[in-house]
Amino acid sequence: MSEDAYMLRALEISKNALPACVPNPPVGCVLVKDGAVIAEGYTQAIGGNHAEVEALGAHRGSMEGVTMYVTLEPCSFVGRTPSCAHTLVGTGIKRVVVAILDPDVRNNGKGIRVLEEAGIKVEVGLCSEQVHDFLAPHLGKS
Repeated sequence: MSEDAYMLRALEISKNALPACVPNPPVGCVLVKDGAVIAEGYTQAIGGNHAEVEALGAHRGSMEGVTMYVTLEPCSFVGRTPSCAHTLVGTGIKRVVVAILDPDVRNNGKGIRVLEEAGIKVEVGLCSEQVHDFLAPHLGKS
């Protein structure tokens, strides 16, 4: 599978989050190792895990060589749940691919900075148009 295919898979599973995740945005996440999807997750009902934490919880084993593909920038702030960006820092993951930045003023680039400052390689923009088209109504921005 291509990197686009991994992100599009994350987008596809993000749809499972609706309607339970509202008012949070429906986010999808896949973990890939050696060219295979090894775990998936999507945003749970309000107060439940975000997509990244769901995917991490579905994976047993080392994070060595694992890349995370997530449709929206990991959150950098504590709300009803812990910060996903700070949670990722403690996992040992070395590469995170994000489709779009979170326009929420509490985040908007801060999640990326948390990851980068911890030495995690972050790439932003993969499949951004498709993800933006789906997420825009849930982000309050178009």
